[in-house]
Amino acid sequence: MNKNNNSSNTYKKLKLFTSIAIVVGAVIGSGIFKKPALMASELGNPTLLIAIWAIAGIITLFGALTNAEIAGIITATGGQYKFFEKMYGRFFAFLYGWAIFAVIQTGSIASITYIFSEYTQYFIKLPRFPQEIEKAYHIYLPMIGYIFPLENIGVKLLTITVVCGLSYINYLGIMFGGVIVNIFSSLKVAAILILVAFAFTYSGGTVANFTASAISVSHSGKEIFFGIVMALSGAFWAYDGWNNITYIAGEIDRPQRNIPLALTFGTIIIITVYILINLAYLYVLPIDIIAKSTLVAADVAKLSIGSLGASFVAMAVMISTFGTSNGTIMVSARVHFAMAKDKMFFSPIAQISKNNTPGKSLAIQAFWTSVLVLSGTFDILTNMLIFVSWIFYAAGAAGLFVLRKKMPNVERPYKVWGYPYVPIIFVVVASAFVVFTLYCDIDNYLSGKSQLINSLFGLLLCATGIPFYLYFKYKQNKHVN
Repeated sequence: MNKNNNSSNTYKKLKLFTSIAIVVGAVIGSGIFKKPALMASELGNPTLLIAIWAIAGIITLFGALTNAEIAGIITATGGQYKFFEKMYGRFFAFLYGWAIFAVIQTGSIASITYIFSEYTQYFIKLPRFPQEIEKAYHIYLPMIGYIFPLENIGVKLLTITVVCGLSYINYLGIMFGGVIVNIFSSLKVAAILILVAFAFTYSGGTVANFTASAISVSHSGKEIFFGIVMALSGAFWAYDGWNNITYIAGEIDRPQRNIPLALTFGTIIIITVYILINLAYLYVLPIDIIAKSTLVAADVAKLSIGSLGASFVAMAVMISTFGTSNGTIMVSARVHFAMAKDKMFFSPIAQISKNNTPGKSLAIQAFWTSVLVLSGTFDILTNMLIFVSWIFYAAGAAGLFVLRKKMPNVERPYKVWGYPYVPIIFVVVASAFVVFTLYCDIDNYLSGKSQLINSLFGLLLCATGIPFYLYFKYKQNKHVN
């Protein structure tokens, strides 16, 4: 970013390896260590479990390939926000950017970094207040319930410290954040592959676990339908973040070439790693045991590595979440920066630091993330926004057809493989996932399993951006007049 230039163009410093590392680093977080157990309990069938990971991976790859064409022709910093502006206009783009700032990315940063801090306690006990003090100070939020800001204060303060520290590192320069991305993306993949290697050399493992179904899980009717939807939700959550690379397009060298390559190769690496680690889990443990596990990776490590297994997994989770948090902080701040440059966010956020980074955007992102950490609502809110995220994913892929019509003569360095079938399949699956998620949420509400229809509340959270849009639009018109 050049502070003497009011455009959103930035110094193109990040090369292909770092771009791939951003894709891998943004996706592989804590999900692969935690979600397989929940998915196993929903499905009860190892073949179906691997199939869900493969299907979710292929759908994610289709989304990445579709996004790659768009990213090849729109290379401005802000990524998906700028894509939506070209596709559907500023209002839709603003709602997306607002959701990114309010919950989706800030909540994700809070959640991922909180997990890092929780696992730190495996090595260092963090302080906390007595329970009577934790419960004495609380705030009631309508439709969410009571929140306790002083609860688990040591973990929360460490989380805030890490978020602010990583934000400062990224303030110092894009290359500082890029170096951390390269190191921690490489370390997390290496740690998972080491666990895979130990698992497949475990003498007590057996390939029979790949086909032996669980006894305790229903395999027919409505239950298996709900199980598949819930398992897909878990897998999609673990694959989430694949499009983060587009947010930082303006700071990538040869973005027309490197972003499509990064999306493609990064997603293939992630699919491969996810399927390998799930096969490793199944080789060591039958699916019945996996379904009852609170942390399947630790259970597998204890058996295959020995007494140091739990420590190894704790360190692997810390490495993985630290790297993911850094990458998410780095790229997400560019969305708020791009909105402010368009005069659709608070104007100081558009200012560039002496280090050619969006310093104030990083600062406000760190501040709001810290508020979410103290409130403890980030997991609740991000779960509600998964539904909204997939509406945006579907709209983004459908926008490819809009751009082909609006911009027929623009040079396309990369054209999506399998057009129009690949983007159509992604749009259909994403739309079906949204509909089925809403159906399951309503069913849970009507059956008393949930006090709130999470999907609809997610839309309500997104709609809170409408007054802000009108405010910024009014200021913009007033300035013009």
